[in-house]
Amino acid sequence: MAEVRKKVIEDKFNTSKIKVKEKSKSVKNENKNVKRKELLNNEGFFAKIRIFFNGVKSEFKKVHWTSKSDMLKYSIATIFFIIFCSLFFYLVEVIFALVQSIFS
Repeated sequence: MAEVRKKVIEDKFNTSKIKVKEKSKSVKNENKNVKRKELLNNEGFFAKIRIFFNGVKSEFKKVHWTSKSDMLKYSIATIFFIIFCSLFFYLVEVIFALVQSIFS
């Protein structure tokens, strides 16, 4: 009978370290969540407000703000789009008014 050999998969990118890091991150996040819950349960009103604003501050750091030149481009494009749509609907209304005046 023929022997069946298992294929050995090479770890080209050394992913074993990545998996360990992911596990340690999840453990750290769980520890942070437990600490926050303990603070929320044990601390008073002002501690809860401080925790909230610290969270808001950290989220603002993650936001990608557009540059001034991009905002100018987007604003100009929006204004032209509004003008185009308003002219289009005005022309449609004029055409319907002409058709109504012809057939009535």
